[in-house]
Amino acid sequence: MAAERGGCALEAVPLPPEVRESLAELELELSEGDITQKGYEKKRAKLLARYIPLIQGVDPSLQAENRVPGSSQATAGVSKQQKSRSTNSRDERFRSDVHTEAVQAALAKYKERKMPMPSKRRSVLVHSSVETYTPPENHSAPPDVTTGLVEYLHHERPQVASVRGVPRGYSSSILETADGVPVNSRVSSKIQQLLNTLKRPKRPPLKEFFVDDFEELLEVQQPDPNQPKPEGNQVNVLKGEPLGVVTNWPPSLLAALQRWGTTQSKAPCLTALDTTGKAVYTLTYGKLWSRSLKLAYTLLNKLTTKNEPLLKPGDRVALVFPNSDPVMFMVAFYGCLLAELIPVPIEVPLTRKDAGSQQIGFLLGSCGVTLALTTDACQKGLPKAQTGEVVTFKGWPRLIWFVIDGKHLAKPAKDWHPQVRDASAEIAYIEYKTSKEGSTVGITVSHASMLAHCHALTQACGYSEAETLTNVLDFKREAGLWHGVLTSVMNRMHVISIPYALMKVNPLSWIQKVCSYKARVAVVKSRDMHWSLLAQRDQRDVSLSSLRMLIVADGANPWSISSCDAFLNVFQSRGLRPEVICPCASSSEALTVAIRRPSELGGPPPGKAVLSMNCLSFGVIRVDTEEKLSVLTVQDVGQIMPGASMCVVKVDGTPYLCKADEVGEICVNSGATGTAYFGLLGITKNVFEAIPVTAAGMPVSDQPFTRTGLLGFVGPDYLVFVVGKLDGLMTVSGRRHNADDVVATALAVEPMKFVYRGR
Repeated sequence: MAAERGGCALEAVPLPPEVRESLAELELELSEGDITQKGYEKKRAKLLARYIPLIQGVDPSLQAENRVPGSSQATAGVSKQQKSRSTNSRDERFRSDVHTEAVQAALAKYKERKMPMPSKRRSVLVHSSVETYTPPENHSAPPDVTTGLVEYLHHERPQVASVRGVPRGYSSSILETADGVPVNSRVSSKIQQLLNTLKRPKRPPLKEFFVDDFEELLEVQQPDPNQPKPEGNQVNVLKGEPLGVVTNWPPSLLAALQRWGTTQSKAPCLTALDTTGKAVYTLTYGKLWSRSLKLAYTLLNKLTTKNEPLLKPGDRVALVFPNSDPVMFMVAFYGCLLAELIPVPIEVPLTRKDAGSQQIGFLLGSCGVTLALTTDACQKGLPKAQTGEVVTFKGWPRLIWFVIDGKHLAKPAKDWHPQVRDASAEIAYIEYKTSKEGSTVGITVSHASMLAHCHALTQACGYSEAETLTNVLDFKREAGLWHGVLTSVMNRMHVISIPYALMKVNPLSWIQKVCSYKARVAVVKSRDMHWSLLAQRDQRDVSLSSLRMLIVADGANPWSISSCDAFLNVFQSRGLRPEVICPCASSSEALTVAIRRPSELGGPPPGKAVLSMNCLSFGVIRVDTEEKLSVLTVQDVGQIMPGASMCVVKVDGTPYLCKADEVGEICVNSGATGTAYFGLLGITKNVFEAIPVTAAGMPVSDQPFTRTGLLGFVGPDYLVFVVGKLDGLMTVSGRRHNADDVVATALAVEPMKFVYRGR
């Protein structure tokens, strides 16, 4: 063939190195099947056309193409082309015959060892993948390409005659290979660099690839022999007080609503305020019952698609209401329960591409939500498409928006009555939670759990009928929902809902409403207490003597104790009693975990712990003195809830019980917790079905526990102390720090002073 005859002629012809390089790559492409035989011959002919006078025995078809007149002109052309090409450092074909032969030698050794061929145009000398290479036990087992190269250069390389017009940059030198064998060749500086690279030792073990500037970070941290270690006894499961038997207790929350709606229809249920603090509407229990009935009837009987009901029992429905409209939210929530639908309260989306609402949209999609309930005023404020309809928000499923204002609801038929069932294990509602990574999950709460939680809160807080409660929290989720929407209805309480917009304008508004309505209970966060301290100079004639419980919903945060202490110092002269302040701990998964009881309800005296932050970073509890700077002062969050069992387990790995002086994750077994992450069976089993074990590996109970995500311990008088959250845990060099401590430090340090070392 032409290729074979040309190949024989080339052995004795001095061709420039770049031409030999291109020919070698062309042959490699042919062997790999990347080019056809015809394409190979055509490209080869173009490469050799200008050197035809120097070749003996070349195929005539090659001489007929691109013939150059005159050998002297051809030679001059060759020298000129070599000169121009040598000055172009970016020419990717500018490689030497040494490199080409090295490639061929390496390919030959690969074939001999029956190893996989390298990919197209990748040299095994230069390109190797660390990611796909796992060194064997014997590090010399991988093929040494440089050894094969040396043998090839020393024994098999033909002596090439000198070529006139050698490109610039080449010099006649003695080339020393990886094993120190001298080889005569005309080489460039680039080839010299290649050979110097090949002199390096064989490939090191895989782990040595990652030992560089980060060596000290990648080393396994050896435990400090002087670090504190827990020394106490293993803490057993702690049981709360039993749930008391209440005579005439309703069998479900809906049964309680039906009772109050028909027998106490005039009793006030909820008072809504505007941004000026004026009461704009008071919802009675009779109105709540009748409006909820209308909504339930409309949802089940008046919403159709293709002559079929749009909704059926068990479907999920989104509740989209602003924080300033608790009345319509309450109607929507209980209307869904009466219709046996599952409400999913969410935040009002601000913009079409709001990042937070995208995660909410993922939750709605996973829940199969197709209908969203809202008010006329809220719908008007949502972004609209050109058709006038609400836009489909990014990441959201396509929704039907239904306004629940009175004019849109139908009057129930006389023969229609809702089925008010006893509390069951079926899902009552789904509460959303956003994790530290930004993802949003839905936590399911059953009818039985909802009823048990209301029962436990009623007993722990001593709620009674017709009490007035001031709620400053978001009524759609967590403590604001549990106290201000659910437990309040169970006990026929009157809730004064303080909108967030009012708090921003007048931070003292909640204190003023406690005073004017003679509220017995207030549910706040430490931020609300802090804001009221900044504005209290403007208000002198207020009294908090009516309060018997001031529930601090975020009492588990380390900065809450400073707000509680400062608030007591200022308002104790205005009727606030020290035992009234009741911090509590809760989580979306376990609902209310613990709450401090007032002394009148039999609670022990409040507790305070001054702990060494150095020891806490090792998960060990050591009492310190307040005079030191590197201490953390925490307050108790009371005792565990009635009817619950609690234990503290190790944070990592198997949930072994912790020792008495060891910080761990608080786990709860109770009928008043969440039941699952909706549609997420894997993490549901890990969080809602934990089985704590003793040091011997024996399960502590035949009932599963729920992980709360709270880090803490049990102190004297069985008081629960929380020092952080699992979501905020940061591990640095084997020591644990909590993100909440950073916030506490920022709040504790005055702007004009220094941040002390150790805090």
